[in-house]
Amino acid sequence: MTLRSPSDEAPEPAPEPAGRREWIGLAVLALPALLASLELTVTNLALPSIGRDLVASSTQLLWTVDIYAFLLSGSLITMGAWGDRVGRRRVLLIGAAGYGAASLLAAYAVNIEMLIAARALMGVAGATLMPSTLTLTAALFAHPRQRATAIGVIIASVSGGTAIGPLVGGWLLDRFWWGSAFLLAVPVMVLLLLLVPVLLPEHRGPDRRRLDIRSALLSIAAVLPIVYGVKQIAAGGADVTAVLPVVGGIAMAAIFVDRQRRLADPFIDLSLFRNRIFATAAATLALGIFVLWGSNYAIAQYLQLVEGLTPLDAGLWTAPSALGVIAGSTLAPRLAHRYEPTRIIGTGLVLSTIGYAVLTQVGGHNGLAILVTGAVIVSAGLGPMMALATDMLIGAAPPERAGAAAAISTTAPQLGGALGIAVLGSVITATYRRMVDGAASADAPDTAVTAFEDNLSATSAASEQLAEPLATQLLNTARDAFVTGFQLAAVISAMLMAGTAALIIVRGGQGRSKNVSDHTRD
Repeated sequence: MTLRSPSDEAPEPAPEPAGRREWIGLAVLALPALLASLELTVTNLALPSIGRDLVASSTQLLWTVDIYAFLLSGSLITMGAWGDRVGRRRVLLIGAAGYGAASLLAAYAVNIEMLIAARALMGVAGATLMPSTLTLTAALFAHPRQRATAIGVIIASVSGGTAIGPLVGGWLLDRFWWGSAFLLAVPVMVLLLLLVPVLLPEHRGPDRRRLDIRSALLSIAAVLPIVYGVKQIAAGGADVTAVLPVVGGIAMAAIFVDRQRRLADPFIDLSLFRNRIFATAAATLALGIFVLWGSNYAIAQYLQLVEGLTPLDAGLWTAPSALGVIAGSTLAPRLAHRYEPTRIIGTGLVLSTIGYAVLTQVGGHNGLAILVTGAVIVSAGLGPMMALATDMLIGAAPPERAGAAAAISTTAPQLGGALGIAVLGSVITATYRRMVDGAASADAPDTAVTAFEDNLSATSAASEQLAEPLATQLLNTARDAFVTGFQLAAVISAMLMAGTAALIIVRGGQGRSKNVSDHTRD
């Protein structure tokens, strides 16, 4: 018989539940999450006014939006690793100060070049916010159930910004100038600077390691070209100028991975991906946001170009789907008290599959009702995935790598979303062009035919210069072609969600079994 001391048999003490101070701290951390999505929505609404007042071209307006997304996604991994080393609260405060200052610069930009530069600074500063927010949230709530609920609140805050963005943006732009869209960030950042030092303790990895600058530069050099390339593919097709950046980014990613394997203290611990739960959660986040962003892009086009709604009205019709994400992400942690998170995520993905099946029926007189119904079902199904997969991903990482894990949990959906817009957007474009090829009337002017064969937006603009019934004929044909492409993209999304549901249920279950086995042996 082997004797054991009482200390050998004593279980580890359970984490203490969070108190009032931690929940108040969570309310403060929800502010930058809410602002991030709200600011992007308001910026999109402000673009027409910006173009008019600053005499900006369509390319410059595109860069006003894209430069923020490029530098945000390219800097996330670096900022997450930096927070692990110098402290997540410190990085959040530095980022909040930088974001507020850059927002002021953007609000009072005197030309489009100055605005684009300010948006670039906002992207770099914004990359500090979500990784720091997620890691500080995980640090505040050590109890697994409370942590899942808290992360669900952060995800719901992001969705809440999307829901109220059209309302806030429309109200501001109706009463003030376009710069008011950027001034929204200033009071939020000031509030963070005042409250974070009081309510949130500093949290960092146990070792004060130096940041590997070469790895940081390689991570940016890998992500930026890929995001840029996929956006170019979505906008103009897979030509050399779009494909080369993607190839270059993949090459930089390979060099980055090789360096991490050789470093004694890697910038990103690739061993995290050997954890089945971590790897499955990261893949699920990327695939889920792939279809969500791709379908949101298509839905926005459908509402404005097929249903003929204004941008503000289109934004209001998308608000119910944002509320679906809020409902799913807040309900999921409560369900996780009784059921396995992987089962909840898998069930949610099955629900989103049903939603995409509904979207395949969009078209005809009831198109708007079907669209909103399908979008709400999709978002309600993806809400649990966004909350619980993020919690699983951060919870699977050791404390000293929490910032890097949070950065991965933010970078994975950013890259997945960019690819979703590129791939599903290309599917719609290719379907549209195939269906309209040779369908133009013989008496249509060459300029109108060129627009008709390019895309629905160009056809809508060209039809305004044509007489009836030719204008209506071309526009209806173009809309039918777009709807067919939309339906095909919905079919692809449904298939991806069904496959991802199987992935998370099967691999998640295997991961739980392995973890239980390892724990028993320990």
